[in-house]
Amino acid sequence: MRVIVADCSAEYSGRLSASLPPAKRVLLIKADNSLLIFSELGSYKPLNWMAAPCTLKDVTPGSAEAADGPAPEHILRVCADKTSDVLEVSLYHVYSDTTYDLGIDPGLIKDGVEDHLQRYLSEQIDRIGPGSKLIRREYPTAIGPVDIMALNADGEHVAIEIKRHGGIDGVEQLTRYCELLNRDPLLAPVHGIFAAQTITPQARVLAQDRGFECLILDYDEMKGREDDSLRLF
Repeated sequence: MRVIVADCSAEYSGRLSASLPPAKRVLLIKADNSLLIFSELGSYKPLNWMAAPCTLKDVTPGSAEAADGPAPEHILRVCADKTSDVLEVSLYHVYSDTTYDLGIDPGLIKDGVEDHLQRYLSEQIDRIGPGSKLIRREYPTAIGPVDIMALNADGEHVAIEIKRHGGIDGVEQLTRYCELLNRDPLLAPVHGIFAAQTITPQARVLAQDRGFECLILDYDEMKGREDDSLRLF
């Protein structure tokens, strides 16, 4: 990773045109030659960038001054390999130019994703009701696997769709599963449970209208974490 702090300007040309007037900015150049330009303020997104696959060239211009100001000390020209897009960054004064070997990154490890919720709920299947039993996770159907298939205390099948944040699309997905499963006389009646950490009001109304139960999943509680809130008992 190469990190440059410099007074610079930039011109992007190709499928669109964009420019950055001279200012002090941070440039990040990755091992794949992608280049990102950041400012002090604003969001985490770069002001402009060129993503890989691309080719980067460090051009040393002549000493003559440009018509509207001093000539840059260096020009970084990044060309996309598959399109005609070009990002050209002019460096007028470089405050810092450092290269770091970051090594191989293991990647982001997410906690509380749908797979974790599915695993904990399958291990704690009584959360859908006392006497419930797990049939299996990822129950196969012709249109994709149901997250969890279980039996309730009455011995009837229950299809459970799990989301981190439950919206209308998740309810529609559960609807398709239940409609298909209820065509099988060996499974019918199949009830539906829409389970999520949060469920939008619109999704809750639609789920209840379709005859589904809504189940809020407290991930911290399911994982066995201590609740830091004050309790009377």
